[in-house]
Parts: sequence; structure tokens; C-alpha cells
Amino acid sequence: MATIYEVSKLAGVSLATVSRVMNNNAKVSDKTRSKVLDAMTQLGYRPNSIAQSLASNVTNSVGVLVSELHGGFFGLVMNGIESELRLANKHIIITTGHSDEGQEKSAIDFLIGRKCDALILLVDSVSDEELIKISKAIPTVLINRKVDTLAERCISLDNEYGGYLATKHLLEQGHTDIAYVAGPDWKVDSHDRFVGHQKALQEHNITFNEALYYQGDFNENSGYESFNKLKSRGINFSAIAFGNDEMASGAMKAARENGLILPKDLSIIGFDNNMFASYLYPELTTIDNSAYQMGKMATDIILKDVYKQKNLNISKIINVFEPKLVCRNSVTPNA
Repeated sequence: MATIYEVSKLAGVSLATVSRVMNNNAKVSDKTRSKVLDAMTQLGYRPNSIAQSLASNVTNSVGVLVSELHGGFFGLVMNGIESELRLANKHIIITTGHSDEGQEKSAIDFLIGRKCDALILLVDSVSDEELIKISKAIPTVLINRKVDTLAERCISLDNEYGGYLATKHLLEQGHTDIAYVAGPDWKVDSHDRFVGHQKALQEHNITFNEALYYQGDFNENSGYESFNKLKSRGINFSAIAFGNDEMASGAMKAARENGLILPKDLSIIGFDNNMFASYLYPELTTIDNSAYQMGKMATDIILKDVYKQKNLNISKIINVFEPKLVCRNSVTPNA
């Protein structure tokens, strides 16, 4: 099988020039491009990514680290990244960190070891200082994380405003006894959503009641458990705001098992606008988190800054996305 070195020799050009031709780089004259393509045809050469990497020091691959592979949020983010990279003829290498510092660091080392041209990281436990250090070694974009020094390369959602929007909607529907089920408090997005919930209550002069608070883990089971736990405390509530849609779906099941008719007996609002939200019964009112758009935006930064691509389908870089209320059928006015 012919090699890139044989193509280079037959065409009488450098390895870097052959690589530029294979990558459709504009910095190659038509005459030189023709010579290289003719040589490839004569030798029956078919480009491979390893050879291109050796010649150009570019692997055309972007490493992506997410906390988990399951869950609607991470799926939407990865979909946004992959779809944008594919349009640019680049590829994605995915690994997980499970919100554990050691596993996150190991995963980052893995991606760097695979010679990725850039990294997109969704990390919870690696310190800001470590992320700054990593960004100096390889172009890095952070999703769902804010580091002041790397502000231009951070893509996030205004989670506090999202939590505020969710509870504000319940309050506007006449609900005053509102329970809240959060994700892990040490996660920044979960904490900020809860802060937004409290802000909405304060604006309506409602004192936050600890007995109407439950901390889950963002999974369906903790949502299921949250309803039973809140109910066992003997305090009335007409609505529950959830830190994500998965926990909301688990609570809906538990509520029905307890004989409640939704939303007549209990209004529920989620967060994330996962794909399944509109297929629940009743259809889940929720907060859209722009996960797909955040994935695309992070990728566009890399395409622009690392691969020097022009004519990207963006008018400007958005570093902080604004959540939006998605009204469906799981919230009804409080009688």
C-alpha cells in the first residue's frame, strides 16, 4: 500500500504540502495541488488519519469529556458537538469522568495522549487552577463551568435564572406551598438552580421552608424517593420544582402510585427540556437548557480558533445562554 512519503517523493513536494492538499488547505497553488492529486492517483494512495497527523501535526479530532454517557443533557451536548464537527470533517473522541477528580484527570490525560487537537470539557471536580494549566498545554473549551481566567472559552447556562423562572411560573399560577427537589448541592449548576428558586420565593415574600426541600442526585430514583419523603413529612404542598427532568419523571410515577391525579392534585415543573419531557403524561412543563446549542457553540470556538475556519454559521460567540420556560401540561393554576 502506498504511503504519504511515496506521494511526497513522486510529486516532488514536502510532506506538509501533501497534508495541506488532503486537508483542502487554501495555501496550495492549483499547479501543486494537481501534482499531488496525480501522484496519489498513480500510486493508488488513500489518505489515512495517522499519516496526515504525522505530516501536519493535526489529527482532526477533538477530545470530549463528559460526566456520564447517560442522561438527556449530556446526550444533547455531545450531539451538538458531533454534528458541528462532522460538517467540518473533524471527529470526536469521547470519554467520561463520573464527577470524580481522579477519573476526570485520567480522562484528560487519555485525550491528550490521543493527540487531540483540542478539548471540550464538562468537568465537576478538577480545580480551576488545573483547568488553567491544561488550557495552556492544549486549546480547551469548558461547558457548564465558569473560570474567570478562561471566560472567553467558557460556555454555560444562567442556571440561577432558570431556577428562578421555574418557581416564578409556579407562583404566577397561584402556588405558594412549593417543594423543591435539587440535584447534588456541590454541583455548581444544581446549586445555582436552587438559589434561583429561593430568589423567586423571596420576591413573593414567601419564607423558604427546609421541610419542603429534598436533595436528590439528578436520577429518576431520587425523584421517586423525593416525593415519598416529602409526603411523609406531613406538610401540604401543591407543586414541586425539580432540578432536572429525570427526577421530575420519577416523582410523577410516585405521585400516581399514591393516588394523585396530575396536574389536578399536584403541579410539577422540571429543568433541562429533555427529549422525553413531551412524552410524559402529563407532558412536562420545564426549562430549556440550550444543551445542544452549547455543544455547537463550544465546537465553533474550536473551529474558529484552532482550525482557523471561516464562514461559520454564527453571528457571535455566546458564552452564557439564557434558559427559557417551556409550558406544557404538568402545571395548572392552584384552586
